[in-house]
Amino acid sequence: MWFKWQNRSSKSSLEQLGKLESELMERIWTRGEMSVRELHLEVASRLAYTTVMTTLDRLYKKGILQRRKVGKAFYYVPAMTKEEYHSTLTSHLLGMVLDDGADKNVVLSSFVNAVSDADRKLLDELDQLLKAKRRALRRKE
Repeated sequence: MWFKWQNRSSKSSLEQLGKLESELMERIWTRGEMSVRELHLEVASRLAYTTVMTTLDRLYKKGILQRRKVGKAFYYVPAMTKEEYHSTLTSHLLGMVLDDGADKNVVLSSFVNAVSDADRKLLDELDQLLKAKRRALRRKE
């Protein structure tokens, strides 16, 4: 599931996208700029043209897509790369977890346990990142 980007006052937040919005975003990220018609051809067996059109318009209004008009058609392109989106989403979710008053040690140890259970090599990479961050912080002092 993807999350939508919204600007509210001085803080930015992300909210979960629906299943269809997520699917269409994946297709646009993979293929690049697309018209409603081009996207509809890929999903025509199960979605009406107007459903695709309405969903893309909503994603545009949420700021996730940009669009340009060519004749009578709109062509949509992502407002940010998939990688930028992942980075923003990750930062937002970690910020929410660490800023909600929860015990940070519990959050961090749960993260380390999840990483080590999933992949021992990833735990080594995390250790290297921590060491590099500590060195960088010492240089700033």
